[in-house]
Amino acid sequence: MAPRQRTRSKDQNPKKVKKKVSVLTQERVEYVDYKDVNLLQRFMSDRSKIRARRVSGNDTQQQREVAVAIKNAREMALLPYTKRVATQRGPKGERGDGDRRGPRDSERVEEVDVAGAADGADLEATQVDTTEDTGEATEEPPTGESEEG
Repeated sequence: MAPRQRTRSKDQNPKKVKKKVSVLTQERVEYVDYKDVNLLQRFMSDRSKIRARRVSGNDTQQQREVAVAIKNAREMALLPYTKRVATQRGPKGERGDGDRRGPRDSERVEEVDVAGAADGADLEATQVDTTEDTGEATEEPPTGESEEG
């Protein structure tokens, strides 16, 4: 069988892609100087990364000159290696899921069910704190009630 021939040529591409023109060509820059920080920052992203050739529109030689100049400017502390980007975080200790998970293990207090006790009204609200180091449960009177009266 004969190989298939392409029906479309490169000139009949329906997408018209305009070639990006370099800043260096537009401004007729002959020499990329590492001290020209304003020019070099145009070839860097917001996080101080060197932009690719396809983004900046440079040819191979121009991209190499820009990259070397940026690296020299970074070494001389004229340009930053990186820039910090602030992230949105809540206050420390907040989980963001509300109280669905309940208290942590260190904050947990269990209630004791005392059924059939002689003084049932006073013992129903008694709580046992199980977070002590001894491992023994101790009874505590409920808060807010005073024994005087």
